[in-house]
Amino acid sequence: MVSVALFVEMKAKPGKEAEVDDFLRSALPLANAETGTTSWFALKMSTSVFGIFDAFANNEDRDAHLNGPIAQALMSKAGYLLSEPPSIQKVDVLAAKG
Repeated sequence: MVSVALFVEMKAKPGKEAEVDDFLRSALPLANAETGTTSWFALKMSTSVFGIFDAFANNEDRDAHLNGPIAQALMSKAGYLLSEPPSIQKVDVLAAKG
């Protein structure tokens, strides 16, 4: 049962949209390898706005993800790919189908 999640919004720099898209698609194997990540979605909300939504059973699993390889890769490329730092929101899951 999931109880917490993350919603991350990212705005690509002009001309970097395809690279952000590729980066997010390439992160799926890393997300699949995280046993504590129950669900993981890479999103494209507009031409230059992207997102990640992922869910976890508890705060410990969410924190492990925030310190894991996807977050590290994103933060190392953020200045190059994104027009501003990613907006990372910790949220509670009120209901879920699973």
